[in-house]
Amino acid sequence: MKIKSQRDFFSGLMFLVVGLAFAYGATEYSMGSAARPGPGYFPMILSVIMAILGAVVIFTSLTIEAEGGDPIGDIAWRPLLVIVGSIVLFGVLLPRLGMILTTPILIIAVSLAGQQFKWTGVLIASAVLTVFCWLVFIKGLALTIPLWPAVGA
Repeated sequence: MKIKSQRDFFSGLMFLVVGLAFAYGATEYSMGSAARPGPGYFPMILSVIMAILGAVVIFTSLTIEAEGGDPIGDIAWRPLLVIVGSIVLFGVLLPRLGMILTTPILIIAVSLAGQQFKWTGVLIASAVLTVFCWLVFIKGLALTIPLWPAVGA
């Protein structure tokens, strides 16, 4: 079978693999029922939808002809590494510095991946997203995420 769109094939493969991996991971949690979903219910549903989407994209890439084979092209390594590194940095810093300081650090670090970095926009986005995260995760969901740096740490 000939791949008619490389870009669609490999993006569909990525969706399929990630969806299946997360679905497997979600089996570790209680599913509950549709009326009373457990902690694994939403991740499982989302993972299955992602895997199905990946399978559909793969099928499309094998059946619908794309002009020139729709090659993948070069991988944008800098943005990929900056974004992944920023997320790792966030995970390391969150328990130490708290959400109020770590969220702006994440936004600033991720902004460096793009070509149009402007301090004004980044600082405004940092402030807005920090307040939004506080409202959603602390006030709305009542999660026990540290807000500020641990005293004496």
